[in-house]
Amino acid sequence: MDLTVARRTIMMDLGVWADRTIMHEAASQGRVLQLKQLIDSGSNINILTVDNITPLHDACMHGNAQCVRLLLQAGAEVEIRNIHGSTALCHACAGGNVECVRLMLEYGAKVNPTLTALTATPLHEACCRGNVECVKLLISKGARLETYDVHFGTPLHLACAKGHTLCARELLNAGAKVNARSFHNTALHHAADSGSVDLIELLVEFGGNINASDNLNKKPLDYTSPESPARLTLLHFQNCPLSLQQICRIHVRSILATGALIVLPQLNLSPRILKYLCYE
Repeated sequence: MDLTVARRTIMMDLGVWADRTIMHEAASQGRVLQLKQLIDSGSNINILTVDNITPLHDACMHGNAQCVRLLLQAGAEVEIRNIHGSTALCHACAGGNVECVRLMLEYGAKVNPTLTALTATPLHEACCRGNVECVKLLISKGARLETYDVHFGTPLHLACAKGHTLCARELLNAGAKVNARSFHNTALHHAADSGSVDLIELLVEFGGNINASDNLNKKPLDYTSPESPARLTLLHFQNCPLSLQQICRIHVRSILATGALIVLPQLNLSPRILKYLCYE
């Protein structure tokens, strides 16, 4: 692997601007023909800026799938990390282009890279931006659901903190632990704080504990505003406990955990019961 740092400029030496090469610009702006010409002329495909950004990072972040394919076919290194520890796959998930994510995985990018003090996983990045198709793909490729970053906790906590209901649903249906704690809070605390009624209903449907307390002895209800829809929703669940049918579904899913969607279709269940257990 040939790594070269992009030439420094006076401004960059002063910490004002990180130099970028023509290769970086072509990748970030989706100039496929120019990028191909640069590759064919022998330009270094793994050239780094001072913050360790490669052309592949740029192409992934901006969702330029054709540029990503060109770089990968030319032998671009997939696991180079920027100064924050993020891989190009993390950038692809943040950018939200599922084709870029698929290409990175096909060329060996790690779906579960080792975390550092500054990084999140690709699944965290996809959940943070609400890129549900990327979330689905990562889960299908074995992304870990309970990995913690240092800021929010699990991908479920992050999806709830950012108000991304569809991402949260994918995580929960894949077996994410609804009552896992991120330091002190549960996902329901984050959902209440974000004010999302849809998220609150979804989490309770999957067994979220509305009476869970954080380190300040606050329940999710304490993070809602008076008379807000989120508060009224939580009060409703306080006054109207789940039915036995709902409790049974939650119990079955908690026992099967991440294997639920694989095991349930193999059982001799009626289509109606199967759909209910699979939250369809």
